[in-house]
Amino acid sequence: MRPIRVVIVDDDALVRRALRVFLEDADDIEVVAEAPDGIAGVALVEQQRPDIVLLDMQMPRMGGVQAAHEIVRAVPNARILAITTFGSIDMILPMLRAGASGYLLKDAEPEAIIDAVRLVHAGAAALSAAISARLIEAAQTGDVETTDEFPDGHLLSEREHETLMQLALGRSNAEIARSIHASESTVKTHVSSIMAKWRVTSRVQIIIRAARGGLVRFD
Repeated sequence: MRPIRVVIVDDDALVRRALRVFLEDADDIEVVAEAPDGIAGVALVEQQRPDIVLLDMQMPRMGGVQAAHEIVRAVPNARILAITTFGSIDMILPMLRAGASGYLLKDAEPEAIIDAVRLVHAGAAALSAAISARLIEAAQTGDVETTDEFPDGHLLSEREHETLMQLALGRSNAEIARSIHASESTVKTHVSSIMAKWRVTSRVQIIIRAARGGLVRFD
């Protein structure tokens, strides 16, 4: 099986080196390139077409949020996993809205970083425990800047609702497919339909939107 191809974008050379060592310790992951800033990172992603981009938030020339927007536009199949020292809501939400599929803090254990890469590659969201807690609190207390009103055409079909419930549990496409007795391609279709109806662009945004609208709870 082809390894998961990763590009690391971080302005700290020691961090890039550590991440490479951690990731290449896994047999199914290959680091194909590194970049020291957002501009170089976007160019490398366009050149290498990786599966996963590990992306820092604050970098010279171009920060992580702008780089994420550029990567999503240029290479939409590349999934973005933010890895940073910043864990505040005003840093998390812009990155997720830019299209990141996961958000980790740099104090994460190597095994957690490897697991997150695998999760994001499998189509699931990957959030560290601290980030999940902050997002859930923000969603349930109204700190997330979004309206309680769903867009026109927001209503989900029964199968889309089942898919939503599985997304809220952090399940991958394969796990959702087994749970609702459908193919992975059907699951992808349901997820895409939810995104279109709710006018969001990532699975993480689906979960935030569902929590804010009271459709799912994380007690």
